[in-house]
Parts: sequence; C-alpha cells; structure tokens
Amino acid sequence: MSKQTRERATASEPRERRGAEGAPASERVGESGGAKAPQLNFALTGVAGFVAPRHLQAIKDTGNRLVAAVDPHDAVGILDRYSFNVRFFTEFERFDRHLEKLRRGPDADRVHYVSICSPNYLHDAHIRLALRVGAHAICEKPLVVNPWNLDALQELERETGGCVNTVLQLRLHPKMQALKARLARERSGDPHDVCLTYITARGRWYDVSWKGSVERSGGLVTNIGIHFFDLLIWLFGPVVDVTVHVAEPKRMAGFIELARARVHWFLSTEMSDLPFAAQPGVKTTFRSITIDGETLEFSDGFADLHTRIYEEALAGRGFGIDAARPSIELTHRIRQTPVAQARAAAELHPLLVKR
Repeated sequence: MSKQTRERATASEPRERRGAEGAPASERVGESGGAKAPQLNFALTGVAGFVAPRHLQAIKDTGNRLVAAVDPHDAVGILDRYSFNVRFFTEFERFDRHLEKLRRGPDADRVHYVSICSPNYLHDAHIRLALRVGAHAICEKPLVVNPWNLDALQELERETGGCVNTVLQLRLHPKMQALKARLARERSGDPHDVCLTYITARGRWYDVSWKGSVERSGGLVTNIGIHFFDLLIWLFGPVVDVTVHVAEPKRMAGFIELARARVHWFLSTEMSDLPFAAQPGVKTTFRSITIDGETLEFSDGFADLHTRIYEEALAGRGFGIDAARPSIELTHRIRQTPVAQARAAAELHPLLVKR
C-alpha cells in the first residue's frame, strides 16, 4: 500500500478508530450479540434535489443515520421514509450553525460525514463546511466546476484531517470493471476508436434552472458529460489533445485524443437530436458508447452503485480529489477551447457527418 493510500485510508476511518475527536453515535449489534461497525452520523445538503434519494438510501444501506439536512425547497417528505428525527433547514446559515453546535457538543452527536447533493456551483462551499465542522465529505459529481478549486480543497484536507470523496460510480459498474481488466491485458499499442453519444430531452424548466447556466452547472460537458469523460479517461488514459466542433447551449460535440483512444463525442439536450420521438416519463434518453464499432452495453447494474460508493468511502477506498481532477480539467478545457473545423472527416462524430 502506497503512502498516499495509507494516508487516505486513515483519514477516512471513523473518528473512533482514528483516535480523533468524537466517537460514533452508537454501536450496531448483530443477531449474535457481537458489535458491528459503528453507526455514523450524516448530514446532507440539497435533500430536495434529484440525486438525493440515492444518497439517502446509501446512508441507510450502510447502516448509518441522517441527523440533519438542508435545502431552500421544503418539499422533503422523502425524509420520513428514513427517519422522523432529521433536523431540516431551509436556510444554509442555520444548518451551518447547527452542525457547528453538534461539533461542540457531546461526541455521540457530532456529524462524521456530510453528503453533498446541492447544485454544482455550491459543491466547493459545502465541502468546506464539512471539513470545517470536522466531518468528511461525500460529494456528487462534479466535485467542483473549475479545477483551481481542487488545490484549495486539498490544502483544507491536510489542515483538518478530513477526507473529500466524490461519486464516480461508473468505475464500480461490473461491466466497466471487466472492460478495464480486459484493456489492461491487451498487448497491442494501437489506439481504440470510441464514439460517445448522449442525448436526453429536457423541458423548458432546464434552461431556467441552475442546470441551464454554464456559470453554475458548467454546461453540458460538466453537468452531463463528466460521468462519461471520467469513465473514458479511467479506461484509456490521460488526455493528449482536444478539439471542439460544436459549442451551443443545448448541443456540444468534439474529438478527444486519449493515450489509448480516439474519442468522438456528442452531447445534447435538444429533443430533435433523438433518434426517436420523446415520450415524457417513458422514453427521453439515448445513450451509446461504442469501442471499435462494438456497442458497450451497460443500461443495467446501476441499482446499488451509490451504496457501493459509500461502502468504499467508509472503508477508506473512496475516490478522492486526485481521482476527480482529470475529468474536471478536461471539461474546463473543453469549455475554454474555441470551436474549430475538423482536421479530417474521421474526427467528426457520425451525427455531425449527417448534418
């Protein structure tokens, strides 16, 4: 085990095992009477949002408890599915004050982890809160919108002893792990030809919300593409070159050269780009990744990936800032790259060839 891995594992252990301030709230006892892993206290930001239910379920699945949550919207009846004892706030300042109060109170009440499901542009501030109150962070993608914020967060990790984890769940998908192992066994040094297509219909609400703001969400490449760009970098190695062929509010496309792959990518929330008629609540998304002409099928296997992320983070094997950095740097680079014509037709995504 490397020094960095040992340090991250130590930082991610519950405080009881680290010998730091604060012990877990209680011990879970098995049917045989033997003590199990300590039950940890979680707080959560953005609890009324789209992705929060996956985190709520993961907290429950790992045997821990949610003690506090915050969201400016108060439609959070979902909390009653998990506990009637969650302190809920609609004002972040009061939530902040409550976590600070818990930090200064009895060890059993302190928050050990803050799960961050808030809009992208708030992730940085909410991670800082987690570290400041002596907790670790488990933050949705993207960890931050702009890469320079990562260095400051790593400094805070060192100062506080806290650990920042992010949700790169595609890396834990069984089919992706099998593909990763297969690629590692390859002897040929020839680059793979990859085609990424992700089109999802979004109503008028999308443009009005924070997701439609490049400044707040990072735009299509960061809000939607980050999942796939992280996966491709993980599979095929670091970025060599980037070309952008289309940069529109609802449609982006380009060509990325990775160490072991040439990637043609196309992202869109434009309904007319779908290869079928969108049906609200039924069929709204088309996703496709092909490698050397072979379709990579992974439409299933997502049910418990957030729970897996939590299990890995709690065991000190979470995906930290260094793991998140390459895809965040890539999406920032794409946003800053001027649109250019393809140097050759082979660089174009097939949907651009047809246009």
